[in-house]
Parts: sequence; structure tokens; C-alpha cells
Amino acid sequence: MKIITVKGFKKTGKTTTCVRIIEELCRRGYSVGSSKDTHFEGFAMDQENTDSWRHAKAGASTVIISGLRETDVLFQRRVEVRDLLDLYNEDFLVTEGDTGLPIANIVTGKTTEDLNRRRDENTIAFSGIIAGELTEYDGLPVIDATREISALADRIEEKATEWEQRR
Repeated sequence: MKIITVKGFKKTGKTTTCVRIIEELCRRGYSVGSSKDTHFEGFAMDQENTDSWRHAKAGASTVIISGLRETDVLFQRRVEVRDLLDLYNEDFLVTEGDTGLPIANIVTGKTTEDLNRRRDENTIAFSGIIAGELTEYDGLPVIDATREISALADRIEEKATEWEQRR
């Protein structure tokens, strides 16, 4: 499995970039999984008074809900992306947010200061709002995911991190 992370500050184009990457990789025939890291305090997938919510309130530390069209796994704690990777069985995994993993990443930003604050030695490109102003920054391409998704997907195919699964 190959992994790419899209990271940056709030409202800089992370989700748009991820969605366009996922669409293009799927168009190219790949299977794609996704993961999003959120720091929103009130976030919860499960809704109060559902059966799964009641199971968790009763003390279950992991709740699995198998429906006709989806299966959801709810952990009653934060689980880091690294510990979830073996759940994926796709050609590509696109993660949104800083996973903390030493993997290829695309940084989105509004300013070059944003790019400088989020980039690291694994950054392969920049995207997001700043792509309306620049085509290159500090030796790396700045690629607009809304207009140049083919070029961004080409770069991902070439540079995404190969992840060895433990299964």
C-alpha cells in the first residue's frame, strides 16, 4: 500500500485536495482508503441513545456495527493512524491531517509562511489556496488540485510512501 498525507492549517484547501486526489486515483483504477485526523473537541461519530452508543456507555471499549452497506468500528479512545494502517487493504491511503508518520506529504497553505511551518523532509509538493499564486516554491512544485489534478496524481504515484503492512 502507498500512503500520502495532506497537511496544513485550517481552511487552506486540505479537504479539497484530498477529495480531488481520491477521485483521480480512483479514476486511474486504484482502490483508495482515506483517514482524517480532527482536533474538533465535540467530534463523535456515534449519536446519543443509539444501540452502539448504549453499548459503549455500558463499558464496551470497542464497538463494531455491521450494517447492510457499511461496517463501523468505534474505539472509545483516540487511536493513532499508525495503529490503524493494517485495517486498510487498498492500493493507496490518503490521510488528511498531520499523522506524525515519516511519510510523503503534500502541504497546503495560504502563504509561504504556512508552507514553511508545515513542510518537512518528506514533503513532495505544495497545494491549496497558495496554488493560485505560485507554481514552484523552494524547489518543490505548487500544484492546484482543482485544475492540475493529473500532475498531482502523477507525483503521488511516483513519490508516495510504500507502507509494509504487518499482517
